[in-house]
Amino acid sequence: MSRKKKNEPLTGETLLNKVKELEHHTKEEKAKECGYYTITKNDVVRVNMMKFYNALLEAKEIEVDGKQSGNGRGGRSASYRISVQANGNLLIGAAYTKQMELRPGDEFEISLGRKHIRLKQVDAEMDED
Repeated sequence: MSRKKKNEPLTGETLLNKVKELEHHTKEEKAKECGYYTITKNDVVRVNMMKFYNALLEAKEIEVDGKQSGNGRGGRSASYRISVQANGNLLIGAAYTKQMELRPGDEFEISLGRKHIRLKQVDAEMDED
């Protein structure tokens, strides 16, 4: 078997059109025809189905994995709702402080309304005057 130079895998609209054109082929044949394969040292063709599927999802603009921010450890996402704890405290979670890029020691002014609490960040530069 002679080694052929591998073509660049198809992406985007070109990939979608090629897959439609090959509708009666197996999924492995489609992936190979679209360039999602490698040839080993022993001239064995290996079809890379995962890269093929990911390229199809991207071509169809389908977001599968959520974008993680911060240190990539997951955790809860901000729901923009909190509950009063058993000890009467309100805890504002790390999701909010990270989103606002707050650091330990940042100060806030609290103003109470009839049914709301408003936090206003105290400008550190004003305090130093």
